[in-house]
Amino acid sequence: MKSLEVLLWSIAFPGFGQLLNKSYIKGLLFIFLEFLININSNFNEIIYLSFIGETSQALEVADFSWLMFYPCIYFFSMWDAFQDAGGGKQKYSYLPFAFCAYFVTIGIIFSPKVTIYHFFPGPVLLPMSGVIPGLIIGFLLKKWLIRRG
Repeated sequence: MKSLEVLLWSIAFPGFGQLLNKSYIKGLLFIFLEFLININSNFNEIIYLSFIGETSQALEVADFSWLMFYPCIYFFSMWDAFQDAGGGKQKYSYLPFAFCAYFVTIGIIFSPKVTIYHFFPGPVLLPMSGVIPGLIIGFLLKKWLIRRG
């Protein structure tokens, strides 16, 4: 059950799960990276603008050269904390985390160009939609690889 608690804190803020696991150096490193990327990419402003429906304005303030780093740091931090807390003992348990990072990154890449039925999801909502296919593909691939032996 500790692995679930740690995973949920890692989802809330990268590095918190590592702090709960008493991996203080890793935790502080992830927190530092979170702040560094967040500030340089304008991520909090992007999130705010996206959630109030100003996705075009969110796109204007986004610094994609920094924003592209966020998914990998975010999902790796979750995986690392989860694993250190005793979760992810089954083979290939990292795959859902890795595929979420891939799909969210792809969402960031294509977010300036994608409009869905006259709705522009922008640099937060489109990448967030990559979590579900990332989880599905990651879990299916994990299951397939385990069956294959």
